[in-house]
Amino acid sequence: MKKIWYSFRFLIIAITAFAVAHCNGKSQTKPVTAVEENAIAVRLQPVSDTAYTPVLRYSGTMASTTEAALSFKVGGIISRIYVKEGDAVVKGQLLATLNLTEINAQVQQATQNAEKAQRDVTRARNLYNDTVATLEQLQNATTQQQVAEEGLRIARFNQQYAQIRATENGIILKKIMNEGEMASSGAPVFRLSGTAGNDWVIRFGVSDKDWAVLRKGNKGIVSLDAYPQKTFNGLVTEIAEGADMANGTYEVEVKVVPEGVRFATGLFATVQLQPSALQRVTLVPIEALAEADGKKGFVYTVNSDQKTVQRHAVTIAFLEKDKAAIVSGLDGVREVITDGVGYLTEKAIVKVVK
Repeated sequence: MKKIWYSFRFLIIAITAFAVAHCNGKSQTKPVTAVEENAIAVRLQPVSDTAYTPVLRYSGTMASTTEAALSFKVGGIISRIYVKEGDAVVKGQLLATLNLTEINAQVQQATQNAEKAQRDVTRARNLYNDTVATLEQLQNATTQQQVAEEGLRIARFNQQYAQIRATENGIILKKIMNEGEMASSGAPVFRLSGTAGNDWVIRFGVSDKDWAVLRKGNKGIVSLDAYPQKTFNGLVTEIAEGADMANGTYEVEVKVVPEGVRFATGLFATVQLQPSALQRVTLVPIEALAEADGKKGFVYTVNSDQKTVQRHAVTIAFLEKDKAAIVSGLDGVREVITDGVGYLTEKAIVKVVK
């Protein structure tokens, strides 16, 4: 009986030990199973390196290269204005004149001074020949004559430019002053846009980064709101070498050929430019961008253990269709995470799905 009891007791101890060991085994493997079950399923996509020329888009207004601000050479009261805004004019046409009372008087005064100087020279020469006047007196009189003649020439020149004439065929865009107003020397009275040729341009300001890649001769496509169904060929003809003090941009001038249509100053235009400078970028699927703010964003990659991830801060050059062009931040990266990227953090555990 006692032997049976010891055998039974031994059996109970063995069963208990087995149960404890079994429970301990489960508790040790459970965390690993939990980690695997909580891993985020992700999918990888390859990236590619390429060279591209960025397409720059800007807007501006149409202008004529022969546009001019017309003014009087001298100041005075405006006597007559012969044209109004919108009038077509031809080269040499009289547009406005000043009251010539004061200017004619200056010419008359200069004429009298020149005549007196001529008489003084004649008298001094005769006296010098008679040895009454000295050579110095004759030379002084001659100098005074030359000064008087130059003063007369200046007065006549000012008299000639006391009127405004059209510098070429064109349209009066703006009449700034009216009859009876006091016009100071060089103050614009008219703004004229020439129409003799096809010298139409679009002017706009660009950023310093775009200025660095643009070159004279770069081609572009111009769209005008006035002709929505048509595009025009453009060519960069001028690039400013200094920034505008007001807004910090660099002015660019793009020449446009009318191609049989009518242009006018002030037409709103959109310009797409294709610089010749190449830039190396890394193309990634657009789904790989976990975050993006302007030109900055973040991309995730899987580490070599195939379980942890790394977060990369990247600089975005542009977005095109289903691709994002990255200019920095992905050096040496061959694959990026696309599917599941929205659930990732820097401490996330992942499971790569083929």
